[in-house]
Amino acid sequence: MLASLDLRCDVDAVDDVAVGELVPARVKVRRGTVDVVVARLGSGRLVVVADACPHDGRPISSGGFVDGERIICGRHGWELEACRGTLQCPRAPAADPVAQAAPTGSL
Repeated sequence: MLASLDLRCDVDAVDDVAVGELVPARVKVRRGTVDVVVARLGSGRLVVVADACPHDGRPISSGGFVDGERIICGRHGWELEACRGTLQCPRAPAADPVAQAAPTGSL
């Protein structure tokens, strides 16, 4: 529930997040905390998404980057368009059962 998030905890000033930058943060929720990344997209729009690659669950903040309006996982090339809620893996190898089983399309 969005009303339970407290985005002030680790991100001091969102105005300091530069275009193309990913900043890891931790938000408080009713039952603990959630790791997220705060990203400033190429358009200047600020988005907050879970700091977990949908492919393997490891942090996107470790090697991930912003490319225009997309957040890219640096390990496998998964592309998240946060404003549209879409996810693509353009290089999913046929022999990778995790990539085949991961959700595509709308999140």
